[in-house]
Amino acid sequence: MAQVTEVVKLQRKVLAEVSRLALHDKLADHVEDILTTVVTEDGPRYRCCIHKERAVLKDRINVALSQPIGTDITEAAANALNGEVADGSIVRVLPEACDRCPIDKFMVTDACRNCLAHHCIASCPKKAIMVAGNRAYIDKMTCVECGMCKKSCPYGAIIEISRPCERACDLKAITAAADRRAAIDYDKCAQCGACKIACPFGAISDRTYIVQVIQAIKAKKRVYAIVAPAIVSQFGVKVKLGQVKTALIQFGFHALHEVAFGADIVTLEETKEFAATVPTDRAYMTTSCCPAYVEMVDKHLPQCGEYVSSTVSPMVATARMIKAEDKDAVVVFIGPCIAKKVEGQKNPDCIDYVLTFEELAAMFVGAGINLTEITDTLYETDASRHGHSFASAGGVMKSVIDTAGVLAPDITIKPHRAEGLGNCKQALQQIAKGDLDANFFEGMACVGGCVGGPGTLNDVRITTKMLETHVNATKTVMAPENQKAVDVIEKGGHWHKE
Repeated sequence: MAQVTEVVKLQRKVLAEVSRLALHDKLADHVEDILTTVVTEDGPRYRCCIHKERAVLKDRINVALSQPIGTDITEAAANALNGEVADGSIVRVLPEACDRCPIDKFMVTDACRNCLAHHCIASCPKKAIMVAGNRAYIDKMTCVECGMCKKSCPYGAIIEISRPCERACDLKAITAAADRRAAIDYDKCAQCGACKIACPFGAISDRTYIVQVIQAIKAKKRVYAIVAPAIVSQFGVKVKLGQVKTALIQFGFHALHEVAFGADIVTLEETKEFAATVPTDRAYMTTSCCPAYVEMVDKHLPQCGEYVSSTVSPMVATARMIKAEDKDAVVVFIGPCIAKKVEGQKNPDCIDYVLTFEELAAMFVGAGINLTEITDTLYETDASRHGHSFASAGGVMKSVIDTAGVLAPDITIKPHRAEGLGNCKQALQQIAKGDLDANFFEGMACVGGCVGGPGTLNDVRITTKMLETHVNATKTVMAPENQKAVDVIEKGGHWHKE
């Protein structure tokens, strides 16, 4: 999330208003007020009229409440306050917000020679091409965007322009439906959130659990915040983790735990798994901490599924450790990732809710908490440099290689890594075919790793630099040196998927 556009500001304003009303017990009676406080009579217009603006806003409120789109927002608020969460996918298209991108997907360029053959006209199944002004012309009202004209032109004079959401999806899971609105094919979608970031109209969003988390806190439950390693500098380069912890406690969270500690557990277990299974049982192994990457393998390369590490993610490891100590704990993961919400749904035994950094920031705004005004307190991490480095691309790979040097110095690791689901898919196919000489692969859906996730607040370049400084300042260097993590593993636990 590098740019704070008008779309981003609008999304955050809705989340902050929902939080504010929920915190002050006004959501049930005043949710309709959001329609007039966020979209004012004299405010900026991005749609044809104020009625359209508010229709879009109703979709956004439903998603913010984690309720089905189209639900009356008063009913949706009541459902959310009762802790109800709608079934279904996390990433959704907001029908009212989708502009149906009136992009001329196929355009005739100046390279058209108005040839005699006119293969474009002959190939068009809808007779949508004609000659006008001494060149081919595409009637957009008739065109069904099949692309036959482009394929048939011997001069390559017809070009294809894709929509932003389509272009952002490496898995080709989003296309324009018959009504030109974006449609997601969930059999292909890894719910990474790339399309959400790409859409200039904010027509793609993800469900939030803001109200459900607030209700759990207001019910005096022990709500634990487990924060991802990518939290460094998310709330400002000068905001320290001690300030974030104080803010979370002020908000009502019971305690803060770092997922970087769970990452140390994962490093140790994944290294042992690699040493035990490669190459005796399988030719290679891939990491498993990125849920969008794992989802991509499941849906697009199922034949590679057996090569994905069985070790749970750092989020799950951390949550299981807390649940083992406090069976009544409500565990809320807070991180940069939308796909973690899907992983949370798949692990209801230990993950109760997932929030993004962006959503937490909106909750702080709704509560009137300003982190820059909070006095910093001494905060000592219980994770190693390895655990913190999971947040950036290459961090997991390096942690396992370093740890193998301690735990299994005789094994040979031939590493490779990729960022972006398209690149991951291609690299994994090459490894599987033997075209790429690697036996350990790190796959990350987001460019830059978790610090480049769709739920982040700061520029990935700044966060990467700040994370590097943070990692280098951490006292414990390697996961095997983290005795607390070693002790937790020795106590026994479910660190692998069944």
